[in-house]
Amino acid sequence: MNLSLKTYLNKNTHAAPLAVFRIAFGIMMCFGMLRFWYYGWIETLYIQPKFHFSYYGFEWVKPLGNYTYLLFVICSLSALFIALGLKYRIAIITFFLSFTYIELMDKTTYLNHYYFISLLSFLMIFLPANAHFSVDNIFRKKSFEHIPKWTIDSVKLLLGVVYFYAGLAKINSDWLFRAQPLKIWLPSKYDLPLIGDTLMHENWFHFVMSWCGMLYDLAIPFLLLYRKTRLFAFVMVVFFHVFTRVLFPIGMFPFIMIVSTLIFFDHGLHKKIIHRIKRVLNTLSFQTNVRSLIKEKENYQYQFKKPVTLLLAIFFFIQIVNPFRYVLYPGELFWTEEGYRFSWRVMLMEKMGISTFKIVNSETGAFFYVDNKDFLTPFQEKQMSFQPDFILEYAHYLGDHFSTQGHENVQVFVESYVALNGRLSMPFIDKSVDLYAQKESFKPKFWILPFKDDIKGL
Repeated sequence: MNLSLKTYLNKNTHAAPLAVFRIAFGIMMCFGMLRFWYYGWIETLYIQPKFHFSYYGFEWVKPLGNYTYLLFVICSLSALFIALGLKYRIAIITFFLSFTYIELMDKTTYLNHYYFISLLSFLMIFLPANAHFSVDNIFRKKSFEHIPKWTIDSVKLLLGVVYFYAGLAKINSDWLFRAQPLKIWLPSKYDLPLIGDTLMHENWFHFVMSWCGMLYDLAIPFLLLYRKTRLFAFVMVVFFHVFTRVLFPIGMFPFIMIVSTLIFFDHGLHKKIIHRIKRVLNTLSFQTNVRSLIKEKENYQYQFKKPVTLLLAIFFFIQIVNPFRYVLYPGELFWTEEGYRFSWRVMLMEKMGISTFKIVNSETGAFFYVDNKDFLTPFQEKQMSFQPDFILEYAHYLGDHFSTQGHENVQVFVESYVALNGRLSMPFIDKSVDLYAQKESFKPKFWILPFKDDIKGL
C-alpha cells in the first residue's frame, strides 16, 4: 500500500491541463468580479444595508464601506494575474483571501458555488498552475513540461466531490417521490420557447427532471474519468448546465463547471488550446520573444512535497466528512438547517417564511412589534425569515439596538411560520423563548419547533 501510494505520488503528467485550467479560472473570476460591480451588487448587498448577517466565528468580517470597491478591485486584479500566470503564488493567495473575505462579509449571499470557488482557490495555492505557459516562465527563464499527476487529480477530486455529494443529497423523498421543489419552480417557466407550454406544467416532467438530476450528479464524475465515456459525459455537462442556466438565475456557476470539467480530458486537447492561444500571441509579434527568453524545460519538483501532500490529505478528508455533520443534530435537516450549508445540497428546498419580532420589557410586560423593513433589505428579510441562525442573530441585533435606544429589561420574542417544499405553513420558532437570552453555538437549537412531517433520505 505504501509502495503504491509512493509510486502514485511520483508519477508525472503533462502540465498543459493545469495551465489551461488556471487561465480559464482566472478569466472567469475576473469577469465575475467585474459583473458584480456592473450590476451594482456591491452597493446593494454590502454598502446600503444597515446590518449584515455574519458567519459564526467570523463576526469580525464586515464590509469596508466604500473601500469594499477596492477589495473587489484587488480580487479582480489578482484573478487577472492568475490567468496570466504572473506572480502566480502571490496572486492566488491574494485572490483566495480577498474572495473569501467578500463571501464572509454577509451570510445572506451564501451560495454553494461561492464556497466551491473559495475551496478551489485554496487548493490552487499548493498547485504548480504556473509551471507551464505563464508569464512567470519568462521571468525565471524556465518552463516545466511535466508536473506531478496528483496535482491535476486533486482538482478532479474536488469537482467529483461537489457532483457526487450533490447527487447523494438528492436521494430524499421530497426530491424523488414528490418532485419538490421542481414542481413549484418549473411551472413558472411557462414562457420558455417550445417547451414552456408543453412541458413545464406536466407532472411527469417534474419527476423526470428530479430523477435525471440525481442520476446525473452521481454518475458524471465517473463518466468523466473513463476515457470511452468522457466525450459523452462532457456533452451531458454542457447540456445540463446550459439548461439549468436557462431555467434558473444561478449566475456564472454553469459556465464555471463546464470549463472546469475540461481538466478531465487528456493533455492533447489542452496542448491544442495552448497552441491556439500561441497563434494569437504570434500575430501580436509576442511569441517569438517569449520563445527566446525561455531557455530550459524541466520537470516540476516540489520543495516541500510531504507537508503539502499531508495538508491536502487533511483538506480532502474534511471535504468528505463535513457534509455528514448534520447527523450530529436532531430534527429534520431541511427544517432546522443545522449542518445544511457547506455540504453541496444544491437547490433542494423552497422555503418561505414570515417572522414577526416582539420587543418586551421583562419587568413591566410592555411590548411593541418591529417593522423588519426598518432594519433589513427585502432580500435580507426573505433569507432571515426561514433560517434559524439568521433569526437568532437578528434578534440579538434588535435587542442591542433597542437597549442602546434607552429601552430597559429588553427581551426579544419571535412568532415565525415557515412553509417547506409546498407544505402548508407551520410554526417554526418557539414564541415563548427569549431569543435575546440565547447564544449562538454549534449546539442544537432547542427553540426550533419540531417538523410535523417526515422527509426520508441522506
